[in-house]
Amino acid sequence: MSEPKKTIAVLGGTGKEGGGLALRWADAGHRVIIGSRTAERAEEAASGMRATLGPAAMLEGAANPQAARAADIVVLSVPFAAQQPTVTEVADALQGKILIDVTVPLVPPRVGHVQLPQGGSAVEGVQRLLGNGVRVVSAFQNISAHHLTRLGEAVECDVLVCADDAAAADEVVALAEAIGLTAWNAGPLCNSVVAEALTSVLISLNRRYKVPGSGIRLTGLPQRAA
Repeated sequence: MSEPKKTIAVLGGTGKEGGGLALRWADAGHRVIIGSRTAERAEEAASGMRATLGPAAMLEGAANPQAARAADIVVLSVPFAAQQPTVTEVADALQGKILIDVTVPLVPPRVGHVQLPQGGSAVEGVQRLLGNGVRVVSAFQNISAHHLTRLGEAVECDVLVCADDAAAADEVVALAEAIGLTAWNAGPLCNSVVAEALTSVLISLNRRYKVPGSGIRLTGLPQRAA
């Protein structure tokens, strides 16, 4: 029996990473709402994705608060500097929901250097800000947008999913698998520091070896059915 389809709001869906995730979820049959600071910019991005997927794709655009309010699950995919301001703007709309935070604490221009915020994980800071009424899950930090936008191609990178709520983590694992990714429950939210820091390592590898999107594979774990 297939999983029921969700309404997923991707705040920051006009960017490369959020846009790649939105495109894949819409292609898998979910209703996707692209969120942005302005509804016009969000709808422009959604229109471009509908042109790629066809008119039957359930894609629309809205300003971030409206997108978050209309969704079952909300994804935050914005630059680090916009992470907490965006969360603060939509905090009321997030209550009772899962928030998947894709944020990586990259501080230009040294994005190839690990620069975790004081106190550790950037995603943990969001959980503290929102309180227990929102189940925050960390995921997708190490997946290159270059691969996400290539529909039909396998993505050679595993997804680390961290959350203090095991059921929320399992739901995000299922959403990752729905778009052709291999995802693993990697423990509590504090473990997100590994995925957040690893992104800078992958950026350094991309630069040194001149590749568009290096990734990670976990070994010694049970094989998943295709």
